[in-house]
Amino acid sequence: MFERFTKDARAVVEGAVEHAEGAGAGAGAVDDGHLLLALLDREGSRGSFALAALGLAERGDAVREALGEARRRAGLSQADAEALAGLGIHVSEIVARVEEVHGVGAMSGDRKGKGWRSGRHSFGRSAKEILEKALRIAVARRDRHIGDEHILLALTVRPGVPGEVLADHGVTYESVVRVLYGEGEAKAG
Repeated sequence: MFERFTKDARAVVEGAVEHAEGAGAGAGAVDDGHLLLALLDREGSRGSFALAALGLAERGDAVREALGEARRRAGLSQADAEALAGLGIHVSEIVARVEEVHGVGAMSGDRKGKGWRSGRHSFGRSAKEILEKALRIAVARRDRHIGDEHILLALTVRPGVPGEVLADHGVTYESVVRVLYGEGEAKAG
């Protein structure tokens, strides 16, 4: 599948690995949040065009903050936290207590100092599902390649933190398709 990736899509995957390595994820696997962070770093690609057209380029810090907060909640989405609160389980209180004893970020799954095993970068289930969904979207659109725009589209349709964060900022599957493929509006070239 990787041979069908454009230069920009490969850069997103490589950037996700860098985010996983550098953002305190230690030996943890690359996840869908790392893919979104890498997309936010891109410039001059179809995916970055769509994000800029939808106003996310200016709000990248807010997206990064929302992803960081979700990581502190052990990857729970805001919807998950609200559902648990309805059952009397307050995730913010649990996070505060755990961090009081074990330090900030203790629930994030970070394993600092462990390093990547045998120099290989593992991809978690969520990242694999995004890349597989990107392939399905490209095939459905009859594209002969998988671009970073397909990764972005996949992030918008998969339930979880990145999709929720994107939706909270007005980036949905429909809005990205409208920007990229038209309906009388600007299209990415």
